[in-house]
Amino acid sequence: MISKRTVWSSFIGVGLLMGIASGTRATEMPSTQTNQFRRIEQPFGLKLGVTLGGLALIGAEFWWFLLKKPKVQEVELQQGIQELTVTVDGGYQPNYIVVQAGQPVRLNFFRKDANSCLEEVLLPDFGIDINLPLNKTTSVEFTPQKSGEYQFTCGMRMFRGVVAVKASDTENAAPASVTQKHPIGSI
Repeated sequence: MISKRTVWSSFIGVGLLMGIASGTRATEMPSTQTNQFRRIEQPFGLKLGVTLGGLALIGAEFWWFLLKKPKVQEVELQQGIQELTVTVDGGYQPNYIVVQAGQPVRLNFFRKDANSCLEEVLLPDFGIDINLPLNKTTSVEFTPQKSGEYQFTCGMRMFRGVVAVKASDTENAAPASVTQKHPIGSI
């Protein structure tokens, strides 16, 4: 989903680039002697470099917010608990964790980054707010009951991750006495 902030920042960036590239107002400077504008010629290479640099920055922003793929990790059940280590270093790796509903989950957060934003991790859907000491592993345990996607974030909500809870096999299985109903007109 595209946020308003991303759209507006892209429009502003394109507007600034068009102003710089056109060279009309950006290169005019008031003259102190005649109260007239005097044109300052800029080399074409400089104009081209600024325009290409701006387009590269817009492309990087577009990729970062809209096209960046999450690092997915599916957790397997071992000795009755789903356990995974999440490295906290400039974000969360992996940042998309797939677990089974109804089974206990233990996420071990190992914080390498001294950024103060990453000092805590929040899992609001599970009522978890825990501090992460630097260069130490901190365990967070919870048992998701319903399938869905649950976000976890840093204390400032700038860095994000997702715990995707898949329905267990018993939750998906329909009782034998239930028959499938067809929508009207589909037969």
